Amino acid sequence: MKKQKFLTLIILCIAAVFFCSSCDIIDDFLNYDLDNDKRPADLLVSHYIDVGQGDSEFIEFPNGETMLIDAGVYDAGATVTNYISSLGCTKIDYLVATHPHSDHIGGMRAVIDKFDIGTVYMPKVENNTYSYEKLLKSIKNKGAKIKNTKAGTNIMKSDAFEISVDALAPSGSKYDSLNNYSIVIRIKYRNNTLLYMGDAETLSEGEILKKYPDLKADVIKVGHHGSSSSSSQALVDAVKPEYAIFSLAKNNDYHHPHKQVTERWKKSGAKLYRTDQCGTITVTSDGTEISITTEKNQGAS
Repeated sequence: MKKQKFLTLIILCIAAVFFCSSCDIIDDFLNYDLDNDKRPADLLVSHYIDVGQGDSEFIEFPNGETMLIDAGVYDAGATVTNYISSLGCTKIDYLVATHPHSDHIGGMRAVIDKFDIGTVYMPKVENNTYSYEKLLKSIKNKGAKIKNTKAGTNIMKSDAFEISVDALAPSGSKYDSLNNYSIVIRIKYRNNTLLYMGDAETLSEGEILKKYPDLKADVIKVGHHGSSSSSSQALVDAVKPEYAIFSLAKNNDYHHPHKQVTERWKKSGAKLYRTDQCGTITVTSDGTEISITTEKNQGAS
């Protein structure tokens, strides 16, 4: 009889534990908002790395893949590799060298040597500089594949995660300025859009607008460090971003960003963030809402 009571007590205890656990599970299910899933895995994070007078943007996609757009000058290579490593990343699936100017590709050798590299995307144009030749050598030594990239090139698409990454430029095959060979990247993630303009000048901007008139974006990496050679009024009017991000060095020799450019973006209603003031800038998207944090806790200007 005592044995039967003991077994009954054990069964009751097990049932009580199961019931409490079940209540927690049911409660979680009832309180789970299917239309507002904020799991960390659903976030797209774009890091605008402070590399001084240059460009470098590192993107972490919700599907676990990564992209690096440019890597600053040669001396910035360590800054870029250390930053990416600090995020726990060991592979760059998509490596984009927007155009062969040293302030965009100089630090890329260090990146290629450090990380596992998927595909390298470059425009079909050469440059006879030391930085360019060394970049090609690093790519060859790594055994990575180069894909010549132009307007219309799809870099990545994931229906499951509602992501598409496309090149909007260059449209032409011959330009007087290397800047206009810049690969311009558009990332769409659910309801959010991010643009990365490289050093594309007004000529390239016009070609983009002609081919892609619906250029509205939430965030834009402003072209050519805020130079007056870029950011035409037509582009500003078409993009109408919530945030405009400038990558440049403090007190640089080019006097970037030019005043008429910053005023143009401000008048469009954009909030301006600058790496020379903010340090590295991080943009986070859940596909609907966007938040921004800065290394120096500096707000928009």
